[in-house]
Amino acid sequence: MRIGVYVCRCGGNISEIVDVKAVAASAEKRADVVLTRTNEHMCSELGQNLVLNDIKEHKLNKVVIAACSPQFHEKTFRNVLVKAGLNPYVLEIANIREQCSWPHFDQPELATEKAVDLTAASIAKARLDEPLEKKTMPIGKRVLVIGGGIAGIQAALDLGDSGFQVYLVERKPSIGGKMAQLSRTFPTEDCSACILSPKMADVPANPNVTLITNAEVEEVEGYVGNFEVKVHQKPRYVDVDNCVTCRMCEARCPVKVPNEFEEGLDVRKAIYVPFDFAVPYKHIIDESVCLRLTHGGEVCGFCQQDCPHDAVDFTQQPKTHEFTVDTIIVATGYEPFDAARKKVYGYGKYENVITALQMERIISRSAEGKPTKDIGKRIAFIQCVGSRDKQVGNEYCSRICCMYGTKLSQLLKRADPSREVYVFYTDLRSFGKGFEEYYKRAQEVGVKFVRGRPAEAIEDPETKKVTLKVEDTLSRNVLAAEFDTVVLATGLEPGEGTLKIAKTLRLSRSSDGFLKEAHPKFKPVDTLLEGIFVAGTAQGPKDIPDTVAQASAAAARAIRLMNQGEFEAEPITAVINEELCAACGTCVAMCPYDAIKLVEKENHRLAEVNDVLCKGCGSCAGACPTGAAQQKHFKTEQLRAMLNAVLAGEA
Repeated sequence: MRIGVYVCRCGGNISEIVDVKAVAASAEKRADVVLTRTNEHMCSELGQNLVLNDIKEHKLNKVVIAACSPQFHEKTFRNVLVKAGLNPYVLEIANIREQCSWPHFDQPELATEKAVDLTAASIAKARLDEPLEKKTMPIGKRVLVIGGGIAGIQAALDLGDSGFQVYLVERKPSIGGKMAQLSRTFPTEDCSACILSPKMADVPANPNVTLITNAEVEEVEGYVGNFEVKVHQKPRYVDVDNCVTCRMCEARCPVKVPNEFEEGLDVRKAIYVPFDFAVPYKHIIDESVCLRLTHGGEVCGFCQQDCPHDAVDFTQQPKTHEFTVDTIIVATGYEPFDAARKKVYGYGKYENVITALQMERIISRSAEGKPTKDIGKRIAFIQCVGSRDKQVGNEYCSRICCMYGTKLSQLLKRADPSREVYVFYTDLRSFGKGFEEYYKRAQEVGVKFVRGRPAEAIEDPETKKVTLKVEDTLSRNVLAAEFDTVVLATGLEPGEGTLKIAKTLRLSRSSDGFLKEAHPKFKPVDTLLEGIFVAGTAQGPKDIPDTVAQASAAAARAIRLMNQGEFEAEPITAVINEELCAACGTCVAMCPYDAIKLVEKENHRLAEVNDVLCKGCGSCAGACPTGAAQQKHFKTEQLRAMLNAVLAGEA
């Protein structure tokens, strides 16, 4: 046993708090340690070469590096061991930055003592480390993209254009997502549809992309390179091959319901086209309100009678699509905060209190010459509705609200300079490229920005105007003013689709409820499950440029993985001692990845681990009553050795 120990200064991140020489000196006294060194940056080329040369020169067969979290550079140093001819799993990393110098920055002696203990524990474990071998499996070029907003569209097009087979699944009748509802995009004020609609049209035109709308991913089994997917598609009750979208069917439909695309500002029929540039641009029947479908028999049916192309088909049934993919990109988007939850502003109660998305539709409809709501001459925007608000459970900033409030306010002001437009804000966050200049431009056209959030809104029952009272925290003056329209700039929340797919795929979520990336810097679009990536606002609030960039990044990560042709499975997995296994099923119930099954083997039942599905979480090992379940690289004897090294003060 010849162990080499390396203590990193981490450019002062560690050495300014922890006495790295004391850590190295303590390690030098441990049994089987034949070499100790300190270095400014162990992860640098110089540091890596130091380890490489020492392994060869001093015949090291175990390596311990006391540095930062293994999430950062464990793979880096494993590769160094491979270059030196050692198995990569005889490496141990003692995390003396995140667990010592950073949390105990004001207690250097304690930080040093803890670093000594963690390094001792890593040395004790290294003695018992065993070589592990990775398993490889083939991986193809098939991808599932979940969500047809701008993120899903961009990822699907990047993959399709690169020659990969893509299945794009969207739960609504058309792709386009929330971006399709916007009037303009900040800060350039480009027409939103002008940017989005060509990309939407490219999706069905791409021979490598299979578009499945009005559908949801129902089940996903398997692992990277072999995800077995089941998609449930609801019937449209319209034959898309026969439908020419002549709209004759709509004329006699007696049903009128609020149009969700127009945010309830208009109505639609039971048979309708989602919006003017929908893809697919075909009719669909809303089965929840159609008289024929809700009452059965021969009730109504005018749309079928009037269709000149026999496109309406009430006999259509749901479809199940089953296919296998190698990787998955989740782009399920967001939902706006439900403004009715913030009761003090009277949304849903006062007719002239609306959301920013409704104002987007008012502006769009006005530009198209369509009738819309009269918003009057005095308009107020209230920022941070549903964001940075502990009372509603959303303490995070939604990032885009300040700028879309700024955009809408100056669009209204420029359209009619006689309007008085106020923006009531907590803090104005304009951190993007050109955003600060955009905010200043809004001031120049006459938009009045007031730092202060109104405590409540009060409606005049006769005039329907809304009075807001607010303290201007800059001038310390209390303002009370009456407005024709109050616009609530609502924040972003993870939508129902995101929550459902997180459960289906067993994806982790961060404290704000959005999907959690594997690491914000090293793997910002990867998830903790190999082969599954995340893009857009499913991962967290962001604007359109960041969403598009992240979608392309997710596609690139998927391409990188699939182009390797094979995948190496992590060997740190659970293992079952067949002689001790009582087939009690405890490990099966505890496994969050369904990686363990009870099987018949040589006339007796026992637990068996699927090494590819297993993520090495250790739940089974902790729960097993007989000790049959163990985790490679973290066996019970190794954990005991680590504890003994710390608690017994091993010398």
